[in-house]
Amino acid sequence: MAKKKENTNYKVIAENRRARFDYAIESDLEVGIVLMGSEVKSLRNGQSNIAESYASVDDGELWLTNAYIAPYAQAKTWGHEERRKRKLLCSKRELSRLWNATKREGMTIVPLVMYFNDRGLIKLKIGVAKGKKNHDKRADSAKRDWNRQKQRLLRDRG
Repeated sequence: MAKKKENTNYKVIAENRRARFDYAIESDLEVGIVLMGSEVKSLRNGQSNIAESYASVDDGELWLTNAYIAPYAQAKTWGHEERRKRKLLCSKRELSRLWNATKREGMTIVPLVMYFNDRGLIKLKIGVAKGKKNHDKRADSAKRDWNRQKQRLLRDRG
């Protein structure tokens, strides 16, 4: 039986940890992203932040807004803007599903993780999410604490 190849090129560039705390993620989707050369070089150095960013459907296209990619020092003349709108790539069917989902009350498209996939391409995982209320956040925190306590008890009792 052939052994499955290990994902050696997979590398997380930026993660939006706050999204899982602030939003209830209903579904997620992997999309491509259109970047300039200096942006790719900067991402290879790991200099980005997607915590304050969001995605939206404008004029039949999906856009990532307010994502920070640090300027690349060696690309002085042909550099890029740090927080420009970047086009996201997905199929028409996925785009229509996302557009319909955002038309529902309280739904938004949140970037979750930006990473290099196994082929070395930069991908973005986005999620269709609904904002959590404070009582939902407290319930999730209590549930997480209880699971942690339960694991400790099971480990100690053996």
